[in-house]
Amino acid sequence: MNRRTVFVPYKPKAILNKNKRPDHWFWSRYSAYPYMGCQHGCAFCYCRERKYSPYSDIDDFSAVIKVKENAPILLRQALSRAAVDVVFTADYQPVERLFNLSRQMLEVCCDLGFPVFVLERSPLVLRDIDLITSIHERARAVVAFSVIYTADSPHAERIRRVERLAPPPEKRFAAMEKFAAAGILTGTSFMPILPGLCDSPANLEAVVRRTADAGGQFVLAGGLTLADQQGEYFMRFMAEHFPELVESYRRLYPAGSYGPAGSKWNDTALRIRELCTRYNIQDRVPRPIIPGDKRTSNKRIVETLANQAYTLEIEGKPASLAWEPRKAAWAIEDLEQDIRLVYARMGLIGLQSIPGLSPALAKFIESQIVL
Repeated sequence: MNRRTVFVPYKPKAILNKNKRPDHWFWSRYSAYPYMGCQHGCAFCYCRERKYSPYSDIDDFSAVIKVKENAPILLRQALSRAAVDVVFTADYQPVERLFNLSRQMLEVCCDLGFPVFVLERSPLVLRDIDLITSIHERARAVVAFSVIYTADSPHAERIRRVERLAPPPEKRFAAMEKFAAAGILTGTSFMPILPGLCDSPANLEAVVRRTADAGGQFVLAGGLTLADQQGEYFMRFMAEHFPELVESYRRLYPAGSYGPAGSKWNDTALRIRELCTRYNIQDRVPRPIIPGDKRTSNKRIVETLANQAYTLEIEGKPASLAWEPRKAAWAIEDLEQDIRLVYARMGLIGLQSIPGLSPALAKFIESQIVL
């Protein structure tokens, strides 16, 4: 039974989440969101997990939307004291039409020269393409669209049930085309790829092909996470709508699991990579570089190392091998100097002196430096 949506304005004490360094998926160091809960109500949403959700009744997640009415003011205060880096922000669920907070938060980022990463399931984001273009011209912007199937995919009507009130994927691809035409880096966040529904060869290719046709430059693939109360919620949903898949999900996702058991996910990720190569796009988000950044070389090398770590993971290599380039990426991210200066002054010995770099990785990084 559908419930009438309730909006609850309140004033939090803080809005900006800060990480020590940018993540290696979206390249965002900060995140800030204007709303809690989501009217789209996608059954797989990890935001129902206890560490993210403020609701005692998990069904309130899509029916009681908490509105952070002072979000733009708090964001301006926080960013005024922060180092410039990518902010993961904006939320274009239907409540945005009423409160306009996502636009106001983007205005803050534009005013202060912060790049943004916007991830959306709604074409409503097109309303603010003028503002996002201004951010891009000054500091860079990426707009990704969450898409897990296309209109002509096998099981399209069945998958539609899982996304509930989210706008149809073809509207998201149409919006993607307009951002691509505006010169803004855009693509698809293919998350989560649901086993038995979204991972058929036909659907994987349909999503990648449609992304490329829309001018998208990447398809970032991710699996389903089923932790604590969200796992219980999702399994109840599956039992009601897809009972034939319940046993396979229990095998793939043991209680409390954050990812599928076994090598099934690696096979899917490698297939996405193969398809992206065929359609001349990437399976990773290119790292946006802020104009005038004095450590551009460092950040490009970090991107290369992070992508190496991801490749080792999806190829099923031992975890210790993937950790080596990841730790090296963190070390170079933390380096306060331009790595080209370190190399110009001390050569390979200078690179080997950076904590976290093995001799082999120092030699590889040497090959990546352009003086």
